[in-house]
Amino acid sequence: MNKAREMTVIAALFVLGCFLQTVQTARADADALAWTPASPFRDELRDLGVAALIRDDAEATAPASTDFGNVTVARAAAVLYPSCPADIAALLRASCARPSPFPVSARGRGHSIRGQAAAPDGVVVDMPSLGRLGGGSSASRLSVSVDGRYIDAGGEQLWVDVLRAALAHGLTPRSWTDYLHLTVGGTLSNAGISGQAFRYGPQISNVQELDVITGVGEMVTCSKERNSDLFDAVLGGLGQFGVITRARIPLVPAPTRARWVRLLYTGAAALTGDQERLIDVERGNALSGLMDYVEGTVLADKGLIGSWRSPSPSSSSFCSEPDAAARVAKLTEEAGGVLYCLEGALYYGGAAGGEPDVEKRLEVLLRELRYARGFAFVQDVSYAGFLDRVRDGELKLRAAGLWDVPHPWLNLFLPRSRVLDFAAGVFHGILRRTRTGAMGPVLVYPMNRDRWDGNTSAVFPEEEEVFYTVGILRSAVSEGDLGRLEEQNDEILRFCEEAGIPCVQYLPYYAGQAGWEKKHFGPAKWARFVERKRKYDPKAILSRGQRIFTSPLA
Repeated sequence: MNKAREMTVIAALFVLGCFLQTVQTARADADALAWTPASPFRDELRDLGVAALIRDDAEATAPASTDFGNVTVARAAAVLYPSCPADIAALLRASCARPSPFPVSARGRGHSIRGQAAAPDGVVVDMPSLGRLGGGSSASRLSVSVDGRYIDAGGEQLWVDVLRAALAHGLTPRSWTDYLHLTVGGTLSNAGISGQAFRYGPQISNVQELDVITGVGEMVTCSKERNSDLFDAVLGGLGQFGVITRARIPLVPAPTRARWVRLLYTGAAALTGDQERLIDVERGNALSGLMDYVEGTVLADKGLIGSWRSPSPSSSSFCSEPDAAARVAKLTEEAGGVLYCLEGALYYGGAAGGEPDVEKRLEVLLRELRYARGFAFVQDVSYAGFLDRVRDGELKLRAAGLWDVPHPWLNLFLPRSRVLDFAAGVFHGILRRTRTGAMGPVLVYPMNRDRWDGNTSAVFPEEEEVFYTVGILRSAVSEGDLGRLEEQNDEILRFCEEAGIPCVQYLPYYAGQAGWEKKHFGPAKWARFVERKRKYDPKAILSRGQRIFTSPLA
């Protein structure tokens, strides 16, 4: 950005800041933020020639005021459409210079669920604009170094596009999320987990370098060797310390195919026991490392079997037997209404070995695992098709009008020693006793703690070598579902507290700072989090929608 342009943007942002202060002082409630195209503020922006950068009309602010969760509404006062990272830095400096700074939040695809990307009465930064308005194509912010074995990706880039760019060179990142149509900056601000995290750790453990804009508008390149404290703070930092505008992701030679396996179990103990043997890559056993991707699903009743995430075990894509659905239903009844499914993949082709090798691995798995015999479902798909498997389900739900419904999700990390207690109380108790009729997957799968970096801002159980991810990912599709599901989530959290089951929320949400301090971080981690906030965003401008910090730090 040249000097004249920067001064123009800063002037416009100053006007924006004055306007936001008026809004924050004068509005009585959230509904007061209903501007019309004739807003004087818009006229002032137009006069300054930056109308393409900042908009305050309802067409722009309404989509930026809610998210995929469709539960929380936090009305934005305006939206910035940056053409380059310097535009974001200028916005943050303008806010920081004011006596009463206005909130700023980066928004990728708005896939958060509790307003985490919101900027109440502030400015939401439309991150995808970086790939649209910068004078080139979105692909120009993806750059693969074949010799260096890495990809530089803009923070606004989708992981599915990262995958495609890397595969064009026979390479791939090592760690994923289950849903690839999320932004790089978004998942790195949380953790980024999937069935490969047991081997390689979450996505935040697979980053070499970041470009970050801090809360004071400073543009910083950081890594483990350079500005390491900021690097660690931003990874898993919930957007509290900076906006990620570029990430360098390491790459490895890619497989070409995946043997996708789903095995049904009648009990949690057998499932989790097998999962733990599969992820035990250090000590070694007959099953160690045979699966490249390890997850699990709970099938508690008809309402919970419906899953946008992947086809059911009895679907035609997995099994052509005409009576498969009836057999699964009968097994569910015999198991007392709850089945478990071990889902995984064995990669082959390309750099991962040939088909004979995968046949041998599958033979060992089917012999050693303790699933219900006769209930193994196997399908061969492309590597990219497996990783992007959720997309088909999304498109079907969109076509049926069921994608943009409320999603009151609950994601927990549980210590290995208590996962069976949780299963008994929640999967066989609360979810069965208080049925809602809502649909969506319920996931349960283990992680190896030593693959997580304790220096990052992410919070996870550290007392045991293995901990579990439990994702209760329901959608409120009928009237009254949302209230019932939120009550059920509260009941699950109360059960954990009363049973003494320590749990950590992933994609966390708390009503205020006290909850974050006492229930999420704990004394030591909270002290470090506050110290980093004071260092990189002392005026608490960034990500106020999280409700961690809502006013400047003393």
